[in-house]
Amino acid sequence: MRIIKFVFLGTLAVVLVTVSLANTTSVTLNLLPSGVSSLIGLNLSLSVPLFLIIFAAIIVGVLIGFFWEYMREYKHRAAAQRHKRESEKLAKEVDQMKIKKARDQGDEVLALLEN
Repeated sequence: MRIIKFVFLGTLAVVLVTVSLANTTSVTLNLLPSGVSSLIGLNLSLSVPLFLIIFAAIIVGVLIGFFWEYMREYKHRAAAQRHKRESEKLAKEVDQMKIKKARDQGDEVLALLEN
């Protein structure tokens, strides 16, 4: 399994380096449409290599996906935590009932051992 992981990561690195070398041309990224920028009086634009925009878009997409899945699975994590607390509570109740039963039967030694 470790070999497959390294082969995948190596292939991914080669692909990313190839894409970055093929897209080194600088492009202008306008942060506001031209109509809005002239209305406001701000011309927010950046001149960056194209591969940086591509990689940034990929990273932002992955982060949004992780956040979306985290929020979507929240109800399952909350239910699991609730069930865990409930099972711990029931286990304590069972232990207390065993101790009470041992005391009711008059076996003080067994009651002390179960504490």
